[in-house]
Amino acid sequence: MVIPVILFCIGLVCLIKGGDWFVDGAVNIAHRFGVPELLVGATVVSIGTTLPEVMVSATSALEGHGEIAYGNAIGSVICNAALIAAVTIAVRPGKLDPKTLRLPVFFFFAAAVFYAAIAYTTGYFSRLTGVILLAGFAVYMAVTILQIKRASAPAGGGGQAVEGSLPKDLGLLAVGAALIALGAKLLVDNGIIIAQALGVPESVIALTFIALGTSLPELVTTVTAIAKRQSALSIGNILGANILDLTLILPMSALVSGEALPIAPVSSAVDLPACLLVGCIAVIPAMVSARFQRWQGAALLAVYGGYLFLTCRA
Repeated sequence: MVIPVILFCIGLVCLIKGGDWFVDGAVNIAHRFGVPELLVGATVVSIGTTLPEVMVSATSALEGHGEIAYGNAIGSVICNAALIAAVTIAVRPGKLDPKTLRLPVFFFFAAAVFYAAIAYTTGYFSRLTGVILLAGFAVYMAVTILQIKRASAPAGGGGQAVEGSLPKDLGLLAVGAALIALGAKLLVDNGIIIAQALGVPESVIALTFIALGTSLPELVTTVTAIAKRQSALSIGNILGANILDLTLILPMSALVSGEALPIAPVSSAVDLPACLLVGCIAVIPAMVSARFQRWQGAALLAVYGGYLFLTCRA
């Protein structure tokens, strides 16, 4: 019992320090090239924080647990928007540039509507569906990279002076991501052992440690970004992670699985409407008013509470 407790504490330290370095590296890169932090969060940062979901869903699909792969992708979107983004908006709402937000918002809703169309017409995800979504992911990354190039300051232009070098910033980003992944695994694996030793039911463990485990990178990055007053990076990370959840995680799972991934009726009835609802609450008012407002965070948390209630009753 002593070793799991020690490893749990080490995991917590890795998460905290990894989040600190990860955000520092991302912010320095954004400032160095004059790129909006929201765009950096929607690409580089979101790719790093989404890796746990990729691994969990792909492994589940390979082992024949397609429902887990699908549920993890949609569940992560809802958790990211209705819980993690809600914390950011409620604690530190602020102004934003709607033009910067336009691209990730478009791709998110396009992917979500496509998901809903497939779910309500076929009831499963085929490999062809996976290929289409992966093509959407490729287009999103290509268009975002072009947007970053246009937003980047020209040589000798508007980039801010940043201490250190670009290799150091990239190193902070890579090491920070690795520490976050390691910390999340140590925290979840040993948290489960400790919970089992304390007699916590497996159903509760599954709904807490395992569910939280794949979202810990986004949560740690968000909390660290809030503490460093980098809310735009946090929102960009969540938007980018949600797009990757929809256009990368499930498509990869569909491709590696030997059969189509089924969509449970409860998912069509609860998960997909919740996914679209939290997306609308999180971004549409901000697009109109050019700022996030605390009532959005409160509304998202209320929706998340209702979602958990309906899910548990189902």
